[in-house]
Amino acid sequence: MFSVNDHLLHVEGESVPRDADVQTVHRLLASGVACRPPVTGAVYGTLLNDQRALDALGDAMHAPPYQAPPRAPVLYVKPRNTLAGHGAQIEVPGPEGVQIGASLGIVIGRTATRVAEQNALDCIAGYTLVADLCIPHDSVYRPSVRFRARDGFCVIGPAVVARRHIGDPDRLEISVEVEGRPAMTANTATSVRKVARLLADVTEFMTLRAGDVITLGAPHDSPVACSGDRATVTLGNLPPLRIAFIAPDQQQGAAA
Repeated sequence: MFSVNDHLLHVEGESVPRDADVQTVHRLLASGVACRPPVTGAVYGTLLNDQRALDALGDAMHAPPYQAPPRAPVLYVKPRNTLAGHGAQIEVPGPEGVQIGASLGIVIGRTATRVAEQNALDCIAGYTLVADLCIPHDSVYRPSVRFRARDGFCVIGPAVVARRHIGDPDRLEISVEVEGRPAMTANTATSVRKVARLLADVTEFMTLRAGDVITLGAPHDSPVACSGDRATVTLGNLPPLRIAFIAPDQQQGAAA
């Protein structure tokens, strides 16, 4: 089992995560602490689960070799080297920058296999914020590993928020603000598969274990950050996630 009573936060320098109330979490974050990812399970990303993204592709979705929009969830793995936490400094490998895909992270509470849609939410321990980073690219179904699996390219946290605190995960406002630019805004309501349906469809062909995370998917037209940028990602009433983007030769440390 993976259980969360309130808000699970793993402060950098502490040996284990702490389960704290929202006031304590916001006080710690306001003090400028950096955090480790609050989860240690496998992390799965979901592609093409935003209706606006499908609409933007237009006729390309009906062109060879695929001929039609996906009929099942399109998943990929974010390996262990990609995991980073709140306050991370992420290297920008080139002039094309790094795209910030803000997504709801669904944290599994117990083993889930062939879960019925009407029971799917019972398998969830809580939710977290995932900044699913990638190098901008045109690949639709099978993006190269080098675009999505670079070190630090999956920033998670700051906390896992217990499921009871999130009234409707399918209607959460999303915002990505890169300093000095207007914020990108979206909503989980544009997801093709809502949370329960996504879990039902995924667990039809694979088992999710306690502590695993699956993302609902990033919204269309996610912003791109360059070295020197700082970004704040918010989603509903989850604690905001902050990231700094640096050149490869800069010293690593925490982003205030």
